[in-house]
Amino acid sequence: MCYYNRLIVPVQQAFNIGDFTIEWPAELRQAHPIQSGFEFGDWPIIIWSEEKQVPQLVNAHWEFLAPWIKSFREVEAGRQNYTTLNAIGEKMLESRLYKDAVIKRRCLVLSSGFYEWRHWKPPGAKKDMAIPYFIYLPGEPMFMMGGIWQPWTDEETGEHVISFAIVTTEANKLMAQVHNKKKRMPLILDQARAAKWIQPSLTKSEIQSLTHFHFDAAKMRAYTIAKDFRTATDPIQSVEYDFLPAIN
Repeated sequence: MCYYNRLIVPVQQAFNIGDFTIEWPAELRQAHPIQSGFEFGDWPIIIWSEEKQVPQLVNAHWEFLAPWIKSFREVEAGRQNYTTLNAIGEKMLESRLYKDAVIKRRCLVLSSGFYEWRHWKPPGAKKDMAIPYFIYLPGEPMFMMGGIWQPWTDEETGEHVISFAIVTTEANKLMAQVHNKKKRMPLILDQARAAKWIQPSLTKSEIQSLTHFHFDAAKMRAYTIAKDFRTATDPIQSVEYDFLPAIN
């Protein structure tokens, strides 16, 4: 699953989604070389503004918050049993938690690449090793993942947030080799599908079709990085593991 993401804001302070131009607000131009979803922090996403009838870039809480949960105290207690950082795309229309959001509140999660583990047993080893990879799109300093969002208010404190989850789908050829345990990947969308995903008027059939989309593996790259990448100065520095067969 996609629990570690990267975002480096491009030099160009505006980008297009379909016929719309999105400009980076100054307060959201902070780089995120690496961020774990388990930090339960904020991340920039694009939602559809019903008021303005345009896509809007906003800061959102990475963790889908169910509307029936009343406070962050309940949220924190629930994390002991489950997480809502990702949502399984193919099952969302059947989910009590995600169904309303995937029909009415789809979003785009910005990324410059993400981090995932490959499991491999070296010769003579007793158990698998987890080898981290960085996955990115060559020539695309920023791309978009499908997501869903939920407005939520803590009834004890009055704090209001926009919460979200990254949608996942079945792995393509590349990601099946990297994320070789669960064989899942984030729902990476090309420009045309991203523009469609954010539109508020999609039918259930159109939504279901998009959640099954597999981004072209030939347009992606993956390479091994250091095991301590989460605390490294440069988390995407390449590191080779001699015993590890190459992916293809």
